[in-house]
Amino acid sequence: MITNTLKTILLLLATAFISQAQQTYAEKLGWPKGAKVVIFHVDDPGMSYSSNQGTIKSVEQGVATSCSIMFPCSWSASFVNYIQKSNPNLDAGVHLTLTSEWRDYRWGPVAGFQNVPSLVDKEGNLWHEVAQVVKNGTADDVEKEIRAQVEKALRMGLKPTHLDSHMGTLFAHIPFMERYIKVGVEYGIPVMFPGGNNKLLIECQQYPIIKRMKAEGKWQEGMKLPEPELTKMSGAVGQKIWQSGLPVLDDLHTISGDWKPSTPNPTPEEWGKYKAQKFIETLNNMQPGLAMFIVHSSDVTDAFKHISASGGSRYADMLSMMNPELKAYIQSQGVILTTWREVMERRKKVK
Repeated sequence: MITNTLKTILLLLATAFISQAQQTYAEKLGWPKGAKVVIFHVDDPGMSYSSNQGTIKSVEQGVATSCSIMFPCSWSASFVNYIQKSNPNLDAGVHLTLTSEWRDYRWGPVAGFQNVPSLVDKEGNLWHEVAQVVKNGTADDVEKEIRAQVEKALRMGLKPTHLDSHMGTLFAHIPFMERYIKVGVEYGIPVMFPGGNNKLLIECQQYPIIKRMKAEGKWQEGMKLPEPELTKMSGAVGQKIWQSGLPVLDDLHTISGDWKPSTPNPTPEEWGKYKAQKFIETLNNMQPGLAMFIVHSSDVTDAFKHISASGGSRYADMLSMMNPELKAYIQSQGVILTTWREVMERRKKVK
């Protein structure tokens, strides 16, 4: 027979277990319950002069708190030089790069094309598309190349605050993701991974499907799409990363590059303001926890049009980071801005 005292103890234990299970990673890292903690993260410095300048302005004059560098690209050394001379506390990681996606501006692997033959095309450059890497690449070559990129960063004198994946290539194939986590754990460098509620990430992954269905007249309000495969397994993977001593995100936002006003030919200022308002909407709708918002800021020059047609969107990303309304919203709503450096420092203090 279970006594009332025993029932009370069991109830308390069950309540504690449920509370622990429902804790966000932000709470585990010491932030208050219910807090929205955000890393505004600039991808692609190192890719071009414009990318470097856009990143610098987004951080120095805007709300961006972190970035990650493309070390196979020709402007990576210049950006590291900027950090060392002008901004030594900048939160900067390695944007692990396994694709060279543009038509005319290309780059090869840091490890050398002879040493990772499955990762390169007939020109000796990294494949254009993620699908090509998945089809042709071996996990051994992937590990060799991402190690080479980390080692290049270290050789330049940069201590990376985190690792993440250019175009999400390392998340497109489980054997690649396993090597990504393995390298991060071995070096003691946080790996960007969303293992929490993933509300925003699911919306981002479903966005292109819904957009296509709307264009085809097949979408109806209230329709439900299946949960993406990555987020189905993300909870277990996140726990594994946490148990290895590295921090984990609760959520990830990835689609600001697809945001554009419906008005024809918007001015750069209109586009930037539109993106800032979309960020405000997204911050308002996000669940409490630690989330990373990805942007691709570039202060576009005439030369950038020879690299990519994405210059308008990238310039608008930079303007959105500098937008006073977004800054005011963050301050008024108590959104906490953080960096990967702080996240890792907090993780080290958790037993």
